[in-house]
Amino acid sequence: MISFGIKDFIDILLVAMMLYYIYRLMRETRSLNIFVGIMIFIVVWIFMSQVLEMRLMGTILDKLVSVGAIALIILFQEDIRRFLYNIGTRQGVSRMIHFFVPQRLGNVSREQLKRDIMPVVMACMSMSKQKVGALIVWERSQSLQDIVATGDVVDAAINQRLIENIFFKNSPLHDGAMIIHDHRIRAAGCILPVSHDLSIPKELGLRHRAALGMSQESDALCIIVSEETGAISVARGGDFRLRLSAEELESVLTEELS
Repeated sequence: MISFGIKDFIDILLVAMMLYYIYRLMRETRSLNIFVGIMIFIVVWIFMSQVLEMRLMGTILDKLVSVGAIALIILFQEDIRRFLYNIGTRQGVSRMIHFFVPQRLGNVSREQLKRDIMPVVMACMSMSKQKVGALIVWERSQSLQDIVATGDVVDAAINQRLIENIFFKNSPLHDGAMIIHDHRIRAAGCILPVSHDLSIPKELGLRHRAALGMSQESDALCIIVSEETGAISVARGGDFRLRLSAEELESVLTEELS
């Protein structure tokens, strides 16, 4: 007779939560197919070794699992490092605690967030129509002081006209990135690390590569306005959201910065 107690229920629940959390993380990247493939392999492995009790096939699959775990660590070392870093941040801990209980913004914080976001959205739309290139980095839980040090300190309120003037084609600061943090424009003309990811579409230029590199090395949110097409994109967590409308940009910023 098979006994099933509260400990078994908690065990199954924790495994399900862990798998679902990993699935959500990998769904935001290009690794979802790999996750599905791993899950199929595990199901086949358990079925062969435990249900059918095929000793030879089970032994072979056992060896593949032990070697495959090391291979996955080597292949995804950057993703694992970023994953562990995100968990260790205060924002990551908060997300873990409230994983199944989404938090709502209070009226005060929502109003403040809207006051910060709308000038950026309006400036991006204006620059998009004029095909003025721009790169805006929104600092979150990880400090970007080293990036700020590469540019010129501004320390001004978030203002649409100021953003457009900084990225005006004849401005000496238009080629660098703008850093926003704590309801202020901290610096402009900053230099970002460039991603060398070969999967980046060839039509995306240096601004997109710099934004992706910044999002891979930190939890910052990067907004790009293409100088060639005027398209607005967002890079976060090592992934792109391309060709966003004003409503989509506002929605992404509200969701990510909340």
